[in-house]
Order: sequence, then C-alpha cells, then structure tokens
Amino acid sequence: MATSPEDGWLTIGELARRAGVAASTLRFYEAEGLIRGGRSSGNQRRYAKDTLRRVAFIRVAQGVGLGLAEVRQALATLPDARTPTAADWKRLSSAWQPLLQARIDALCALRDQLESCIGCGCLSLKACRLYNPGDGAARWGAGPRYLMGNRSSDLDSAATES
Repeated sequence: MATSPEDGWLTIGELARRAGVAASTLRFYEAEGLIRGGRSSGNQRRYAKDTLRRVAFIRVAQGVGLGLAEVRQALATLPDARTPTAADWKRLSSAWQPLLQARIDALCALRDQLESCIGCGCLSLKACRLYNPGDGAARWGAGPRYLMGNRSSDLDSAATES
C-alpha cells in the first residue's frame, strides 16, 4: 500500500490534522464502521484521501445535531461504503430538513419563553400561577409542556370542553 498523500493514502495523523479531529476520533469512527482504513506493510493505519470527505460529512451531520445512529443510517445508503458525492449530500441533507426544522422550532420556543416560563408545571414560582394555573399543563404529561408545543390557550380550550 502506498504511504504518501500524493499516492492517495494518508496516515492517521495526516487525516486527523487535515480533518480537524483527534486520531482517537478516527479510530472510533473506524470501530463504528463509519470510515474504513487499510494497513501498510508495517501495519500502520492508512486511509484513502476521499476519507476526508466522509469525515467532513460525519462532522457536519453531528454539528447539526444528528446522532451517530442517524449518520450511520445515512452512510449505509451509499453503495460500497463510498464517500458521499455532492448529489448524495443533497439527497441526504434534504431528508434531514424536517428533523432540523423541528429542532429549530424547539429552540425558538425556548428562546421566546426562556425569561418567562419553562412550562414544566412545577408551580414553584409565583409566575407559574399565571402561566399554568392549577397545574393544568400536567394533563399533557411530563416535561416542559409549553416548550414541547402545548400552549396555555390549550388549557382554556380543554377547560371549556370538559
């Protein structure tokens, strides 16, 4: 196996430096089946140069909040475990749009309500009596109900329906 970058192969250190990750991250990705490497005659790890694009894909996907299981699932759609092309990226990133939009919406709700109420139904703050009278948000279940999409106006609707 060739060992120089000019021959299309990178050492783990070269790949780590160029990809901006630790060598341990690359070993982890390899153990998880996200990237593939080979071995030199001296049993040193070597990676094809196109692994840089695959690592960039993994990092971008993680950067937008996708977990490794989702990244693995996306990469599994590529034939022969090849590196994503521009067309692959367009297809895969389009599939993530609804997930990303839901996360954006949740963050916007958090931002907009952060100073007033976390919508937990705790009734421990004086303001909770205004936002969640009678702990009505508890009927929707556990967690920060208002941040999960329920609204105090829904309480009024539910009260008139009862």
